[in-house]
Amino acid sequence: LVLTMRGRAHAMLKGMSEAEVESIARFALVALVVLPLLPDQSYGPFDAWNPRQIWMVVVVVLGLSFVGYVASRRLGPERGIMITALCGALVSSTAVTAAYARRLRAGDGPAGALIAGIALASLVMFLRVQVLTMMLVPSAGRSLAIAMIPAFLVGALTTLLAVRAGRKPNEASELSLGNPLDFRPAVLLAGLVAVMAVIARWARARFGDQGIIVALGLTGLMDVDAAVLTLAGMPKETLDAGTAGLVLAVPVLANTAFKAVLALVIAGPRNQGWKAAAPLLASVLASAIGIGAASSLL
Repeated sequence: LVLTMRGRAHAMLKGMSEAEVESIARFALVALVVLPLLPDQSYGPFDAWNPRQIWMVVVVVLGLSFVGYVASRRLGPERGIMITALCGALVSSTAVTAAYARRLRAGDGPAGALIAGIALASLVMFLRVQVLTMMLVPSAGRSLAIAMIPAFLVGALTTLLAVRAGRKPNEASELSLGNPLDFRPAVLLAGLVAVMAVIARWARARFGDQGIIVALGLTGLMDVDAAVLTLAGMPKETLDAGTAGLVLAVPVLANTAFKAVLALVIAGPRNQGWKAAAPLLASVLASAIGIGAASSLL
């Protein structure tokens, strides 16, 4: 098999740098060796730490980073960045934010396209949460949509502005891609996931049913889908339909704000951090206005 595929292997390896080949080997080690060996059970305070799930965060961030690197090489900087953000956000918009903020700090790509990619990932997250809610908690779909429409419109506008601002002549020819597999943002995000998992479970144990908003908000900081699943698993009489959608908007708001802080911290306030965080902060403000409007309409 190896001999018959020799021609294809040579064609695939042609033009690859030593750093790229080493990155593929590292990712294979992280995803195919380390991940299956980690236990898939809960440990630590409140049984909040699942080693395999936490390490999966590292795998996702590194995978998105490398896919974005390859897409930028094959499709061009702007198209590769946007396609990777669109596809990666279907898995984790937080991971896309961390990976692109790291590239912003290192200057590994057009800043405008990377900022637009971060904003686009949040747009996809808004749509993904709405679809998931309609499937699992259909009664909450209407009020959630009313609360999130302003955030979606503002996010779409800021994404367009970032794309237009990032279009500079001959920028692609000046592109200098760095390390395609940087472990630092991935490990940072995994550590934050571990910390927030403990905080979310503590809030749920401390406040009980009265702390649903707090618990969902803390859960949504790292995983909005988990917040939707948590609400779907509660008894139907816990919240009425209108309130359920508004409550579900809280983790979306918290997650968007968290990604803004993540982009600012990783990209750096002196680099492009504020520009990357601005579309997300604008969406947070729009979400807050949307929740207020939904409260008065429902």
